[in-house]
Amino acid sequence: MKKKLTFEEKYDTYGRKDSLYEGVFITAVKTTGIFCRPSCRARKPKAENIVFYDTAQEALQNGFRPCKLCKPMEKMDETPEYIKQIIKELHENPYLKIKDENLRQRGIEPSQIRRWFKKHHNMTFHCYQRMLRINTAFNSIKQGESITNSAFDSGYDSLSGFNESYRSIFGDSATHADEKSIINIIRFTTPIGPMFACASVHGICLLDFTDRRMLETEFKDLCKRLNAAILPGTNPHLDHVQIELSEYFSGERKNFTVPLDTPGTDFQQSVWKILQKIDYGETRSYKQQAIAINNPKAIRAVASANGHNRVSIIIPCHRVIGSDGSLVGYGGGLHRKKWLLDFERSNF
Repeated sequence: MKKKLTFEEKYDTYGRKDSLYEGVFITAVKTTGIFCRPSCRARKPKAENIVFYDTAQEALQNGFRPCKLCKPMEKMDETPEYIKQIIKELHENPYLKIKDENLRQRGIEPSQIRRWFKKHHNMTFHCYQRMLRINTAFNSIKQGESITNSAFDSGYDSLSGFNESYRSIFGDSATHADEKSIINIIRFTTPIGPMFACASVHGICLLDFTDRRMLETEFKDLCKRLNAAILPGTNPHLDHVQIELSEYFSGERKNFTVPLDTPGTDFQQSVWKILQKIDYGETRSYKQQAIAINNPKAIRAVASANGHNRVSIIIPCHRVIGSDGSLVGYGGGLHRKKWLLDFERSNF
């Protein structure tokens, strides 16, 4: 079991410009209100002005902001380069099957990659590969190819193996593929934590932080509403949203153009439409939202519709605050809501 560092050991380590303790602890400075990596090159503060946290998330939640010098948020839960390369290869070649022996030949311990996929995608590495193959086969069937050819062309060794995998994901046989659709999903990192983005053929249908408590419920509701299965795969809308979010977080974008596909009730749609009219750097109260949809008494219903918004940042529910100016109700966490509002105000 790894020995827990004492305060004195952390303080002694901080400022050495050594990356050995990256990810082990975060240093927050009470006098400046910022937090840093253990290897930050900034001047070392006095011990009485320091508090240590295990993660950057804890520092954010306690009101500290990231250091502009060492940028402790930029690589938070970043996908390792070797996994990025493997994912790229799998997307480019549906025939490719990377087994444990193949990983060892690359100098990668299979248990290491299994833990990463289980933690960040909630599935095993081999399950991820299987879902990519199913995605390829499904698209082939939708384009008119036979089930048999689609199964073997996507890397399956037998039709029975394909049928079993297909049914486990869609709950039905491939002969009913015309009745189903696919939602593609991708995971990527941002300065305030990793996010999942989901897209149908029509546009982005989910954009949320990977640690949101209601995420599984959102996934299930989305699949039910669109009669779809969520699978990893390529989608031009996913490429589009990553580019625009990168521009947003670099302060270069204030409005989004990526198409959206947001199933919901008529009332929810009216609330989400009004949300998108709140300008960058500005805020509105739930009451003002209710007035904007000509239903001033529907404050609670508006708040509920905001809470059911699946596309954060682009449909900016973070710009809605309490009537008294307080930060209330944000699925991604109030620390992120504060960060986003402060970020937009500073750029505005």
